Amino acid sequence: MAKSSRSRDPNVTAFSIVQQATGQAEFNVKSEKNPAAVALGRLGGLKGGKARAAKLSKEQRSEIAKKAAAKRWS
Repeated sequence: MAKSSRSRDPNVTAFSIVQQATGQAEFNVKSEKNPAAVALGRLGGLKGGKARAAKLSKEQRSEIAKKAAAKRWS
C-alpha cells in the first residue's frame, strides 16, 4: 500500500490549507492517470447501464428496482 503524503495531524493540514489559500504555497496536484485508459473506461461507463438494462427482462428490472428502493428506505 502506498503511503499518503498527507499528514494526519489536523494542525499541519490546516496550515497547508492556509498556505495554499493565501498563495504562499503551490497546489501540488498530479494526475497519474493514463488518458487513453480514462477514455476507454468512460466509453464503457456511458453504455454500460443501457446495455445491462436491454439484457434484463421487465420483471428482472422491476425486482432490482424494488430491492434498491427497499435498501434506500431501510
